[in-house]
Amino acid sequence: MPFFDDVYAAKLRGNLGLADAESVIDLRGVSRQRALASIQEMLERSRFAAGKSVAVLIDPATPTSGETLFQPVGRLLLEARRKGWVARLTPLPARDGAGFYVALAGRADAG
Repeated sequence: MPFFDDVYAAKLRGNLGLADAESVIDLRGVSRQRALASIQEMLERSRFAAGKSVAVLIDPATPTSGETLFQPVGRLLLEARRKGWVARLTPLPARDGAGFYVALAGRADAG
Protein backbone atom coordinates (compact mmCIF):
# COMPACT_ATOMS: atom_id res chain seq x y z
CA MET A 1 0.00 0.00 0.00
CA PRO A 2 2.03 2.96 -1.21
CA PHE A 3 -0.22 5.62 0.33
CA PHE A 4 0.07 4.43 3.94
CA ASP A 5 2.99 4.21 6.33
CA ASP A 6 3.63 0.65 7.52
CA VAL A 7 2.26 1.44 10.99
CA TYR A 8 -1.09 2.65 9.64
CA ALA A 9 -1.36 -0.11 7.05
CA ALA A 10 -0.79 -2.72 9.77
CA LYS A 11 -3.56 -1.19 11.88
CA LEU A 12 -5.95 -1.28 8.94
CA ARG A 13 -5.15 -4.96 8.34
CA GLY A 14 -5.57 -5.77 12.02
CA ASN A 15 -1.98 -6.96 12.13
CA LEU A 16 -1.64 -7.51 15.89
CA GLY A 17 1.40 -9.41 17.10
CA LEU A 18 3.66 -10.32 20.00
CA ALA A 19 4.16 -6.74 21.14
CA ASP A 20 0.37 -6.26 21.43
CA ALA A 21 -0.33 -9.43 23.45
CA GLU A 22 -0.55 -9.45 27.23
CA SER A 23 0.88 -12.97 27.46
CA VAL A 24 2.49 -15.63 25.28
CA ILE A 25 1.96 -19.38 25.00
CA ASP A 26 4.95 -20.99 23.31
CA LEU A 27 4.01 -24.30 21.68
CA ARG A 28 7.16 -24.61 19.58
CA GLY A 29 8.61 -28.10 19.88
CA VAL A 30 5.51 -29.42 21.70
CA SER A 31 3.56 -32.50 20.60
CA ARG A 32 0.17 -32.06 18.97
CA GLN A 33 -1.64 -33.66 21.91
CA ARG A 34 0.09 -31.48 24.49
CA ALA A 35 -0.43 -28.33 22.39
CA LEU A 36 -4.16 -28.94 22.01
CA ALA A 37 -4.47 -29.68 25.74
CA SER A 38 -2.69 -26.39 26.54
CA ILE A 39 -5.00 -24.41 24.27
CA GLN A 40 -8.08 -26.15 25.69
CA GLU A 41 -6.93 -25.35 29.25
CA MET A 42 -6.33 -21.69 28.30
CA LEU A 43 -9.84 -21.47 26.82
CA GLU A 44 -11.49 -23.13 29.83
CA ARG A 45 -9.71 -20.82 32.29
CA SER A 46 -10.53 -17.74 30.23
CA ARG A 47 -14.26 -18.34 30.68
CA PHE A 48 -13.94 -17.47 34.38
CA ALA A 49 -11.47 -14.57 34.21
CA ALA A 50 -11.24 -11.12 32.67
CA GLY A 51 -10.55 -11.02 28.94
CA LYS A 52 -6.95 -10.74 27.81
CA SER A 53 -4.85 -11.10 24.69
CA VAL A 54 -2.50 -14.00 24.07
CA ALA A 55 0.08 -14.69 21.38
CA VAL A 56 0.23 -18.42 20.59
CA LEU A 57 3.55 -19.41 19.01
CA ILE A 58 3.90 -22.57 16.91
CA ASP A 59 6.66 -24.09 14.80
CA PRO A 60 6.77 -22.73 11.25
CA ALA A 61 6.31 -25.06 8.31
CA THR A 62 9.42 -26.39 6.60
CA PRO A 63 9.78 -28.52 3.47
CA THR A 64 10.19 -31.63 5.66
CA SER A 65 8.00 -30.76 8.66
CA GLY A 66 4.78 -32.44 7.56
CA GLU A 67 1.64 -31.17 9.24
CA THR A 68 2.22 -28.28 11.63
CA LEU A 69 0.06 -27.19 14.56
CA PHE A 70 -1.48 -24.38 12.48
CA GLN A 71 -4.59 -26.32 11.41
CA PRO A 72 -5.39 -28.24 14.61
CA VAL A 73 -4.79 -25.25 16.90
CA GLY A 74 -6.58 -22.95 14.47
CA ARG A 75 -9.64 -25.22 14.37
CA LEU A 76 -9.80 -25.32 18.16
CA LEU A 77 -9.56 -21.53 18.36
CA LEU A 78 -12.19 -21.07 15.63
CA GLU A 79 -14.58 -23.34 17.53
CA ALA A 80 -13.96 -21.25 20.65
CA ARG A 81 -14.72 -18.12 18.65
CA ARG A 82 -18.02 -19.60 17.51
CA LYS A 83 -18.85 -20.25 21.17
CA GLY A 84 -18.04 -16.65 22.07
CA TRP A 85 -14.93 -17.46 24.14
CA VAL A 86 -12.61 -15.72 21.67
CA ALA A 87 -13.34 -12.13 20.67
CA ARG A 88 -10.63 -11.80 18.03
CA LEU A 89 -8.42 -14.30 16.22
CA THR A 90 -5.76 -13.47 13.63
CA PRO A 91 -2.56 -15.10 12.43
CA LEU A 92 0.60 -13.47 13.78
CA PRO A 93 2.44 -11.23 11.34
CA ALA A 94 5.44 -12.84 9.62
CA ARG A 95 7.90 -10.78 11.66
CA ASP A 96 6.70 -12.55 14.85
CA GLY A 97 6.87 -16.09 13.48
CA ALA A 98 4.11 -18.65 13.08
CA GLY A 99 1.12 -18.54 15.37
CA PHE A 100 -2.00 -16.66 16.35
CA TYR A 101 -3.00 -13.48 18.13
CA VAL A 102 -6.00 -14.36 20.32
CA ALA A 103 -8.17 -11.90 22.24
CA LEU A 104 -10.03 -13.94 24.83
CA ALA A 105 -13.51 -12.65 25.61
CA GLY A 106 -13.37 -13.61 29.27
CA ARG A 107 -16.19 -13.28 31.73
CA ALA A 108 -18.14 -10.03 31.52
CA ASP A 109 -18.26 -9.41 35.28
CA ALA A 110 -14.64 -10.50 35.99
CA GLY A 111 -11.76 -8.11 36.41
